[in-house]
Amino acid sequence: MAFHFKENIGIAFNSIKSQKLRTTLTAFIIGLGIMSLVGTLTSIDAIKGALNSQFSGMGSNTFTIRNRGINISFNGSGRNAKRYRPITYTEAIAFEKGFEFPGYVSVSVIGDFTAVIKFDNLKTNPNMRVLGVTEQYLKTSNYDINKGRNFNPTEIENGQSVCLLGEEVANTLFGYKNSPIDKEIRIKDGKFRVIGTLKPQGSSSNMGGDKVVLIPMNKCRQSYNISDRSFAISVMVRDLKMIEFGISEAIAKFRNVRKLRTLEENNFEIITSDAIAAKLYENISTVTIGATVVGFITLFGAAIGLMNIMLVSVTERTREIGVRKALGANKRTIRYQFLIEAIVICIIGGLLGILLGIIIGNWLSLLMGVGFIMPWFWIISGIVLCVITGIISGIYPAFKASQLDPIEALRYE
Repeated sequence: MAFHFKENIGIAFNSIKSQKLRTTLTAFIIGLGIMSLVGTLTSIDAIKGALNSQFSGMGSNTFTIRNRGINISFNGSGRNAKRYRPITYTEAIAFEKGFEFPGYVSVSVIGDFTAVIKFDNLKTNPNMRVLGVTEQYLKTSNYDINKGRNFNPTEIENGQSVCLLGEEVANTLFGYKNSPIDKEIRIKDGKFRVIGTLKPQGSSSNMGGDKVVLIPMNKCRQSYNISDRSFAISVMVRDLKMIEFGISEAIAKFRNVRKLRTLEENNFEIITSDAIAAKLYENISTVTIGATVVGFITLFGAAIGLMNIMLVSVTERTREIGVRKALGANKRTIRYQFLIEAIVICIIGGLLGILLGIIIGNWLSLLMGVGFIMPWFWIISGIVLCVITGIISGIYPAFKASQLDPIEALRYE
Protein backbone atom coordinates (compact mmCIF):
# COMPACT_ATOMS: atom_id res chain seq x y z
CA MET A 1 0.00 0.00 0.00
CA ALA A 2 2.83 2.36 0.94
CA PHE A 3 4.55 1.52 -2.35
CA HIS A 4 1.41 2.32 -4.38
CA PHE A 5 0.98 5.58 -2.48
CA LYS A 6 4.55 6.69 -3.24
CA GLU A 7 4.14 5.61 -6.85
CA ASN A 8 0.91 7.64 -7.17
CA ILE A 9 2.64 10.68 -5.65
CA GLY A 10 5.40 10.36 -8.25
CA ILE A 11 2.89 10.00 -11.08
CA ALA A 12 0.98 13.04 -9.77
CA PHE A 13 4.10 15.22 -9.88
CA ASN A 14 5.02 13.97 -13.37
CA SER A 15 1.51 14.84 -14.55
CA ILE A 16 1.78 18.29 -12.97
CA LYS A 17 5.09 18.91 -14.76
CA SER A 18 3.56 17.94 -18.10
CA GLN A 19 0.63 20.36 -17.60
CA LYS A 20 2.40 23.32 -16.01
CA LEU A 21 0.16 26.11 -17.29
CA ARG A 22 -3.17 24.53 -16.35
CA THR A 23 -1.83 23.31 -13.02
CA THR A 24 -0.35 26.74 -12.19
CA LEU A 25 -3.60 28.54 -12.97
CA THR A 26 -5.65 26.10 -10.88
CA ALA A 27 -3.21 26.20 -7.97
CA PHE A 28 -3.23 30.00 -8.15
CA ILE A 29 -7.04 30.14 -7.91
CA ILE A 30 -6.97 27.76 -4.94
CA GLY A 31 -4.18 29.79 -3.38
CA LEU A 32 -6.25 32.96 -3.83
CA GLY A 33 -9.14 31.43 -1.89
CA ILE A 34 -6.89 30.21 0.91
CA MET A 35 -5.03 33.55 0.97
CA SER A 36 -8.30 35.47 1.39
CA LEU A 37 -9.29 33.22 4.28
CA VAL A 38 -5.95 33.07 6.11
CA GLY A 39 -5.03 36.71 5.38
CA THR A 40 -8.36 38.17 6.47
CA LEU A 41 -8.71 36.00 9.55
CA THR A 42 -5.10 36.69 10.59
CA SER A 43 -5.78 40.41 10.14
CA ILE A 44 -8.88 40.08 12.30
CA ASP A 45 -6.79 38.36 15.00
CA ALA A 46 -4.42 41.34 14.80
CA ILE A 47 -7.32 43.79 15.15
CA LYS A 48 -8.61 41.89 18.18
CA GLY A 49 -5.14 41.97 19.71
CA ALA A 50 -4.95 45.72 19.16
CA LEU A 51 -8.40 46.19 20.68
CA ASN A 52 -7.45 44.14 23.73
CA SER A 53 -4.37 46.30 24.15
CA GLN A 54 -6.33 49.54 23.78
CA PHE A 55 -9.20 48.64 26.07
CA SER A 56 -7.00 47.08 28.74
CA GLY A 57 -5.28 50.46 28.76
CA MET A 58 -8.59 52.22 29.32
CA GLY A 59 -9.03 50.42 32.59
CA SER A 60 -11.69 47.87 33.44
CA ASN A 61 -12.49 49.78 36.65
CA THR A 62 -13.67 52.85 34.73
CA PHE A 63 -17.08 53.72 33.31
CA THR A 64 -18.61 56.77 31.64
CA ILE A 65 -22.05 58.39 31.92
CA ARG A 66 -23.24 59.80 28.60
CA ASN A 67 -26.51 60.88 27.00
CA ARG A 68 -26.26 58.22 24.27
CA GLY A 69 -25.19 54.63 23.80
CA ILE A 70 -22.51 53.10 21.64
CA ASN A 71 -22.96 53.33 17.89
CA ILE A 72 -20.01 51.55 16.26
CA SER A 73 -20.47 49.88 12.89
CA PHE A 74 -18.09 48.75 10.12
CA ASN A 75 -20.74 48.29 7.43
CA GLY A 76 -23.38 50.89 8.20
CA SER A 77 -25.81 48.27 9.45
CA GLY A 78 -27.28 47.77 12.87
CA ARG A 79 -29.52 49.83 15.08
CA ASN A 80 -28.69 53.41 15.93
CA ALA A 81 -27.77 54.08 19.53
CA LYS A 82 -30.37 55.70 21.75
CA ARG A 83 -29.87 59.42 22.26
CA TYR A 84 -31.34 61.27 25.26
CA ARG A 85 -31.39 64.93 26.16
CA PRO A 86 -27.88 66.38 26.72
CA ILE A 87 -26.21 66.18 30.11
CA THR A 88 -25.81 69.81 31.19
CA TYR A 89 -22.80 71.35 32.91
CA THR A 90 -24.88 71.88 36.06
CA GLU A 91 -25.93 68.22 36.18
CA ALA A 92 -22.40 66.95 35.52
CA ILE A 93 -20.83 69.13 38.22
CA ALA A 94 -23.60 68.26 40.68
CA PHE A 95 -22.83 64.57 40.17
CA GLU A 96 -19.07 65.14 40.43
CA LYS A 97 -19.41 66.95 43.76
CA GLY A 98 -22.11 64.67 45.18
CA PHE A 99 -20.84 61.20 44.22
CA GLU A 100 -19.24 59.82 47.38
CA PHE A 101 -18.29 56.30 46.24
CA PRO A 102 -14.54 55.58 46.72
CA GLY A 103 -12.82 56.60 43.49
CA TYR A 104 -12.32 59.50 41.12
CA VAL A 105 -14.82 61.49 39.07
CA SER A 106 -14.16 63.87 36.19
CA VAL A 107 -16.26 65.89 33.77
CA SER A 108 -15.29 66.60 30.16
CA VAL A 109 -16.76 68.22 27.06
CA ILE A 110 -15.54 68.65 23.50
CA GLY A 111 -14.92 72.32 22.74
CA ASP A 112 -13.81 71.82 19.15
CA PHE A 113 -13.81 68.75 16.89
CA THR A 114 -11.68 70.27 14.11
CA ALA A 115 -9.25 72.61 15.82
CA VAL A 116 -6.06 73.98 14.23
CA ILE A 117 -3.32 74.43 16.84
CA LYS A 118 -0.59 76.97 16.02
CA PHE A 119 2.90 77.75 17.29
CA ASP A 120 4.91 80.45 15.51
CA ASN A 121 4.70 79.53 11.81
CA LEU A 122 3.76 75.92 12.44
CA LYS A 123 0.24 74.54 12.64
CA THR A 124 -1.51 71.20 12.87
CA ASN A 125 -4.04 69.68 10.51
CA PRO A 126 -7.65 70.72 11.22
CA ASN A 127 -8.48 67.44 12.98
CA MET A 128 -7.38 68.12 16.56
CA ARG A 129 -9.83 67.97 19.44
CA VAL A 130 -9.96 70.51 22.22
CA LEU A 131 -11.43 69.11 25.44
CA GLY A 132 -12.50 71.02 28.50
CA VAL A 133 -11.80 68.89 31.59
CA THR A 134 -11.89 68.94 35.35
CA GLU A 135 -9.06 68.08 37.74
CA GLN A 136 -9.30 64.26 37.82
CA TYR A 137 -9.62 63.75 34.07
CA LEU A 138 -6.16 62.25 33.58
CA LYS A 139 -6.88 59.54 36.16
CA THR A 140 -10.29 58.56 34.84
CA SER A 141 -9.19 58.55 31.18
CA ASN A 142 -5.92 56.71 31.90
CA TYR A 143 -3.71 59.47 30.51
CA ASP A 144 -0.24 59.90 32.01
CA ILE A 145 1.97 62.97 32.05
CA ASN A 146 5.01 62.65 29.79
CA LYS A 147 6.62 66.03 30.49
CA GLY A 148 5.61 68.84 32.77
CA ARG A 149 2.66 68.58 35.18
CA ASN A 150 -1.11 68.25 35.47
CA PHE A 151 -3.57 71.09 36.10
CA ASN A 152 -3.81 72.35 39.67
CA PRO A 153 -7.16 73.18 41.37
CA THR A 154 -6.65 76.94 40.98
CA GLU A 155 -6.14 76.68 37.21
CA ILE A 156 -9.27 74.54 36.88
CA GLU A 157 -11.41 76.76 39.12
CA ASN A 158 -10.32 80.08 37.59
CA GLY A 159 -10.28 78.80 34.01
CA GLN A 160 -6.73 79.91 33.32
CA SER A 161 -5.21 79.80 29.82
CA VAL A 162 -3.07 76.70 30.29
CA CYS A 163 -3.15 73.39 28.42
CA LEU A 164 -1.86 69.85 28.10
CA LEU A 165 -0.87 68.54 24.66
CA GLY A 166 -1.40 65.06 23.22
CA GLU A 167 1.69 63.44 21.72
CA GLU A 168 0.78 64.08 18.08
CA VAL A 169 0.05 67.76 18.71
CA ALA A 170 3.31 68.22 20.62
CA ASN A 171 5.42 66.43 17.98
CA THR A 172 3.80 68.36 15.11
CA LEU A 173 4.46 71.77 16.66
CA PHE A 174 7.70 71.19 18.55
CA GLY A 175 9.29 68.06 17.11
CA TYR A 176 10.61 65.15 19.09
CA LYS A 177 13.58 66.96 20.66
CA ASN A 178 12.27 70.41 21.63
CA SER A 179 10.37 70.81 24.88
CA PRO A 180 6.99 72.58 24.59
CA ILE A 181 6.81 73.31 28.33
CA ASP A 182 6.05 77.00 29.06
CA LYS A 183 5.75 77.72 25.34
CA GLU A 184 2.70 79.66 24.15
CA ILE A 185 0.40 78.18 21.51
CA ARG A 186 -2.68 79.56 19.81
CA ILE A 187 -6.05 77.81 19.87
CA LYS A 188 -8.77 79.61 17.95
CA ASP A 189 -8.23 83.27 18.94
CA GLY A 190 -6.69 82.59 22.34
CA LYS A 191 -3.17 82.03 23.66
CA PHE A 192 -2.47 79.10 25.97
CA ARG A 193 0.66 78.26 27.95
CA VAL A 194 1.73 74.62 27.72
CA ILE A 195 2.23 73.12 31.18
CA GLY A 196 2.57 69.46 30.17
CA THR A 197 2.44 66.79 27.49
CA LEU A 198 0.69 63.43 27.56
CA LYS A 199 2.11 59.98 26.97
CA PRO A 200 0.92 58.32 23.75
CA GLN A 201 -2.45 56.59 23.85
CA GLY A 202 -3.20 55.64 20.26
CA SER A 203 -5.79 57.07 17.92
CA SER A 204 -8.64 54.79 18.99
CA SER A 205 -8.57 55.36 22.73
CA ASN A 206 -10.37 57.97 24.81
CA MET A 207 -11.94 61.06 23.23
CA GLY A 208 -9.27 62.09 20.78
CA GLY A 209 -6.32 59.81 21.52
CA ASP A 210 -3.07 61.68 20.78
CA LYS A 211 -4.74 64.39 18.65
CA VAL A 212 -6.01 66.22 21.68
CA VAL A 213 -5.48 69.41 23.67
CA LEU A 214 -6.82 69.53 27.23
CA ILE A 215 -7.82 72.87 28.76
CA PRO A 216 -9.59 73.72 32.04
CA MET A 217 -13.35 73.24 31.92
CA ASN A 218 -14.21 76.85 32.81
CA LYS A 219 -11.83 78.15 30.15
CA CYS A 220 -13.50 75.88 27.60
CA ARG A 221 -16.91 77.29 28.56
CA GLN A 222 -15.57 80.82 28.09
CA SER A 223 -13.91 80.14 24.73
CA TYR A 224 -16.52 77.98 23.02
CA ASN A 225 -20.29 78.00 22.65
CA ILE A 226 -21.00 74.61 24.24
CA SER A 227 -24.37 75.35 25.82
CA ASP A 228 -26.09 72.80 23.58
CA ARG A 229 -23.47 70.06 23.96
CA SER A 230 -23.66 67.10 26.26
CA PHE A 231 -21.04 66.70 28.99
CA ALA A 232 -19.46 63.31 29.74
CA ILE A 233 -18.87 62.04 33.27
CA SER A 234 -16.10 59.51 33.86
CA VAL A 235 -15.84 57.46 37.06
CA MET A 236 -12.90 55.35 38.16
CA VAL A 237 -13.53 53.14 41.22
CA ARG A 238 -10.52 52.31 43.36
CA ASP A 239 -11.25 48.58 43.63
CA LEU A 240 -12.13 46.56 40.53
CA LYS A 241 -14.25 44.21 42.66
CA MET A 242 -16.50 47.16 43.49
CA ILE A 243 -17.18 48.20 39.88
CA GLU A 244 -20.76 46.85 39.83
CA PHE A 245 -21.56 48.55 43.13
CA GLY A 246 -20.01 51.75 41.79
CA ILE A 247 -22.17 51.62 38.65
CA SER A 248 -25.30 51.01 40.76
CA GLU A 249 -24.45 53.95 43.03
CA ALA A 250 -23.76 56.16 39.99
CA ILE A 251 -27.10 55.26 38.39
CA ALA A 252 -28.98 56.04 41.59
CA LYS A 253 -27.12 59.33 42.10
CA PHE A 254 -27.53 60.51 38.52
CA ARG A 255 -31.22 59.62 38.50
CA ASN A 256 -31.59 61.99 41.42
CA VAL A 257 -29.57 64.67 39.59
CA ARG A 258 -31.80 64.27 36.51
CA LYS A 259 -34.89 64.30 38.77
CA LEU A 260 -36.29 61.03 37.43
CA ARG A 261 -39.29 59.45 39.12
CA THR A 262 -39.20 55.90 40.45
CA LEU A 263 -40.98 54.28 37.49
CA GLU A 264 -39.26 56.35 34.81
CA GLU A 265 -36.51 54.72 32.71
CA ASN A 266 -32.95 56.03 32.76
CA ASN A 267 -32.44 58.83 30.25
CA PHE A 268 -28.67 58.29 30.14
CA GLU A 269 -26.25 55.46 29.35
CA ILE A 270 -23.48 53.80 31.36
CA ILE A 271 -20.57 52.91 29.04
CA THR A 272 -17.78 50.55 30.08
CA SER A 273 -14.65 49.54 28.15
CA ASP A 274 -16.03 45.98 28.04
CA ALA A 275 -19.22 47.23 26.37
CA ILE A 276 -17.23 49.09 23.70
CA ALA A 277 -15.03 46.06 23.06
CA ALA A 278 -18.09 43.78 22.84
CA LYS A 279 -19.70 46.12 20.28
CA LEU A 280 -16.53 46.16 18.19
CA TYR A 281 -16.19 42.36 18.38
CA GLU A 282 -19.80 42.07 17.21
CA ASN A 283 -18.97 44.09 14.10
CA ILE A 284 -15.73 42.16 13.57
CA SER A 285 -17.71 38.91 13.66
CA THR A 286 -19.79 40.18 10.72
CA VAL A 287 -16.62 40.95 8.78
CA THR A 288 -15.25 37.49 9.62
CA ILE A 289 -18.37 35.78 8.27
CA GLY A 290 -18.22 37.86 5.09
CA ALA A 291 -14.53 37.07 4.54
CA THR A 292 -15.14 33.38 5.15
CA VAL A 293 -18.02 33.30 2.64
CA VAL A 294 -15.88 35.05 -0.01
CA GLY A 295 -13.06 32.58 0.62
CA PHE A 296 -15.37 29.57 0.28
CA ILE A 297 -16.90 30.94 -2.93
CA THR A 298 -13.40 31.33 -4.36
CA LEU A 299 -12.54 27.79 -3.29
CA PHE A 300 -15.76 26.49 -4.84
CA GLY A 301 -14.82 28.11 -8.14
CA ALA A 302 -11.33 26.65 -7.87
CA ALA A 303 -12.79 23.19 -7.18
CA ILE A 304 -14.88 23.36 -10.36
CA GLY A 305 -11.83 24.46 -12.34
CA LEU A 306 -9.73 21.64 -10.90
CA MET A 307 -12.44 19.09 -11.69
CA ASN A 308 -12.49 20.21 -15.33
CA ILE A 309 -8.71 19.98 -15.54
CA MET A 310 -8.79 16.46 -14.07
CA LEU A 311 -11.47 15.42 -16.58
CA VAL A 312 -9.30 16.75 -19.40
CA SER A 313 -6.36 14.90 -17.89
CA VAL A 314 -8.35 11.63 -17.84
CA THR A 315 -9.20 12.07 -21.53
CA GLU A 316 -5.60 12.88 -22.49
CA ARG A 317 -4.20 9.96 -20.49
CA THR A 318 -6.73 7.32 -21.55
CA ARG A 319 -4.01 5.23 -23.23
CA GLU A 320 -1.82 5.48 -20.10
CA ILE A 321 -4.73 4.24 -17.97
CA GLY A 322 -5.22 1.33 -20.36
CA VAL A 323 -1.53 0.38 -20.08
CA ARG A 324 -1.66 0.53 -16.26
CA LYS A 325 -4.76 -1.65 -16.19
CA ALA A 326 -3.17 -4.13 -18.62
CA LEU A 327 -0.18 -4.37 -16.28
CA GLY A 328 -2.44 -5.29 -13.36
CA ALA A 329 -3.64 -1.99 -11.85
CA ASN A 330 -7.17 -2.38 -10.48
CA LYS A 331 -9.95 0.21 -10.27
CA ARG A 332 -8.96 1.26 -6.72
CA THR A 333 -5.38 1.97 -7.79
CA ILE A 334 -6.54 4.16 -10.70
CA ARG A 335 -8.96 6.02 -8.44
CA TYR A 336 -6.21 6.68 -5.90
CA GLN A 337 -3.90 7.89 -8.67
CA PHE A 338 -6.24 10.67 -9.80
CA LEU A 339 -7.47 11.54 -6.30
CA ILE A 340 -3.92 11.98 -5.04
CA GLU A 341 -3.09 14.08 -8.09
CA ALA A 342 -6.02 16.45 -7.35
CA ILE A 343 -5.06 16.66 -3.66
CA VAL A 344 -1.40 17.43 -4.53
CA ILE A 345 -2.45 20.31 -6.82
CA CYS A 346 -4.71 21.70 -4.05
CA ILE A 347 -2.00 21.45 -1.41
CA ILE A 348 0.53 23.23 -3.65
CA GLY A 349 -1.95 26.09 -4.17
CA GLY A 350 -2.96 26.02 -0.51
CA LEU A 351 0.61 26.32 0.77
CA LEU A 352 1.17 29.32 -1.50
CA GLY A 353 -2.09 30.88 -0.27
CA ILE A 354 -1.22 30.26 3.39
CA LEU A 355 2.19 31.90 2.94
CA LEU A 356 0.69 34.96 1.25
CA GLY A 357 -2.12 35.10 3.85
CA ILE A 358 0.35 35.10 6.74
CA ILE A 359 2.39 37.87 5.08
CA ILE A 360 -0.67 40.06 4.45
CA GLY A 361 -2.16 39.44 7.91
CA ASN A 362 1.10 40.17 9.72
CA TRP A 363 1.73 43.26 7.61
CA LEU A 364 -1.45 44.71 9.12
CA SER A 365 -0.51 43.32 12.53
CA LEU A 366 2.87 45.08 12.50
CA LEU A 367 1.24 48.32 11.34
CA MET A 368 -1.06 48.15 14.37
CA GLY A 369 1.86 47.43 16.69
CA VAL A 370 0.57 44.01 17.77
CA GLY A 371 3.61 41.99 16.68
CA PHE A 372 4.02 38.85 14.60
CA ILE A 373 1.10 36.40 14.64
CA MET A 374 1.40 32.76 13.60
CA PRO A 375 -2.20 31.65 12.98
CA TRP A 376 -1.73 27.93 13.54
CA PHE A 377 -5.46 27.26 13.63
CA TRP A 378 -6.02 28.93 10.26
CA ILE A 379 -2.93 27.25 8.79
CA ILE A 380 -4.18 23.78 9.77
CA SER A 381 -7.71 24.69 8.67
CA GLY A 382 -6.36 25.85 5.30
CA ILE A 383 -4.50 22.59 4.71
CA VAL A 384 -7.57 20.55 5.69
CA LEU A 385 -9.71 22.64 3.31
CA CYS A 386 -7.21 22.01 0.51
CA VAL A 387 -7.38 18.24 1.06
CA ILE A 388 -11.20 18.34 1.15
CA THR A 389 -11.29 20.48 -2.02
CA GLY A 390 -8.91 18.04 -3.73
CA ILE A 391 -11.05 15.06 -2.77
CA ILE A 392 -14.29 16.73 -3.93
CA SER A 393 -12.71 17.85 -7.20
CA GLY A 394 -11.06 14.52 -7.89
CA ILE A 395 -13.84 12.04 -7.03
CA TYR A 396 -15.71 12.17 -10.32
CA PRO A 397 -12.63 12.25 -12.62
CA ALA A 398 -11.06 9.42 -10.59
CA PHE A 399 -14.25 7.35 -10.81
CA LYS A 400 -14.48 8.00 -14.55
CA ALA A 401 -10.85 6.95 -15.05
CA SER A 402 -11.31 3.76 -13.02
CA GLN A 403 -14.34 2.72 -15.08
CA LEU A 404 -12.51 2.85 -18.43
CA ASP A 405 -12.36 -0.44 -20.30
CA PRO A 406 -8.66 -1.41 -20.66
CA ILE A 407 -9.03 -2.71 -24.21
CA GLU A 408 -10.87 0.41 -25.41
CA ALA A 409 -8.35 2.56 -23.52
CA LEU A 410 -5.40 0.86 -25.24
CA ARG A 411 -7.03 1.42 -28.63
CA TYR A 412 -7.56 5.16 -27.85
CA GLU A 413 -5.85 7.34 -30.49
